[in-house]
Amino acid sequence: MTQPTIRTVAVVGAGVIGRSWIRVFARAGCETRVFDPDPEQLARALEWARESADEDEALGFIDAGAAAEEGRAVRRCDTLEEVLSGAGWVQESGPETLAVKQRIFADLDAAAEPGTVLASSTSAHDMSRIADGLPGAGRCVVAHPVNPPHVIPMVELLPGEATHPEALSAAVAFLESVGQSPVQMNRYLPGFLLNRLQAALLREAVFLYGSGAASAEAIDTVVREGLGLRWALLGPFGTGHTNADSGAGEYYRRYGDAYRETWRELEADPEFSERVIDGIHAETEGIYGASATEALCAWRDRVVRRIRALKEDDPPPGGSTPVSGR
Repeated sequence: MTQPTIRTVAVVGAGVIGRSWIRVFARAGCETRVFDPDPEQLARALEWARESADEDEALGFIDAGAAAEEGRAVRRCDTLEEVLSGAGWVQESGPETLAVKQRIFADLDAAAEPGTVLASSTSAHDMSRIADGLPGAGRCVVAHPVNPPHVIPMVELLPGEATHPEALSAAVAFLESVGQSPVQMNRYLPGFLLNRLQAALLREAVFLYGSGAASAEAIDTVVREGLGLRWALLGPFGTGHTNADSGAGEYYRRYGDAYRETWRELEADPEFSERVIDGIHAETEGIYGASATEALCAWRDRVVRRIRALKEDDPPPGGSTPVSGR
């Protein structure tokens, strides 16, 4: 991994996303300052980060001694002024409410040093609205990660209407330097890229289940043991590119009519009632176990890291080399 382009960072908000960002930055060698207005949540997040790093070291995902080094890079801060002092990057991961985001960014903009990039982990809101009217709106960007960002490196970057190109360039360079894979959006759309794609698949999965076409297990198996295995390596266009000898053009021309016919049949507004949700919940517990989400998440994180390691060791021909930082 390259040296981080920004050496001191502030994590503001230490919930599920914020605590994972702690590991991203500390692992990369940044001085990582952490603040949350709830002292108990702050303490839990710091303890989680320590335990998570220790577990990664025990499993061999990081080198011996790296967990202790991460721990030395992390500093608890009890005030906003303390966490922002000297920080060149701020990663806000507060509540997902526009009014709250606006208040937080107003405080950040007033207290952060000039030139500091202010990034939000928001998964829904437009930075143009979050930073509306702020004197420092030019340094504000959306940096929406995939949960958990210390395991899955993709980050959606979205500037606001007032964001300076220099701030966006600095964001791309910094995220790459700490082992993440930034993807820039050209314009705001609700849900950004990841959640729109995820929502489209979920919409059809809910329709297939709710209409009685298939069980939850059958639908999950199709993705887990079929589509998902390809998608771990290739996106939808890359998949099409490998489905015909001459590539994506041949494939989509050959099957264009079939896709159009299927799209016309897709349910735009499937039933998502309590009946459907309760049925999905019960069947999903039957597949993966009741009250086992913590163990399932830990298994997911371990296997994702191993998949990433395989992709780094055997990158696609002609493709970009995956970013390290497992």
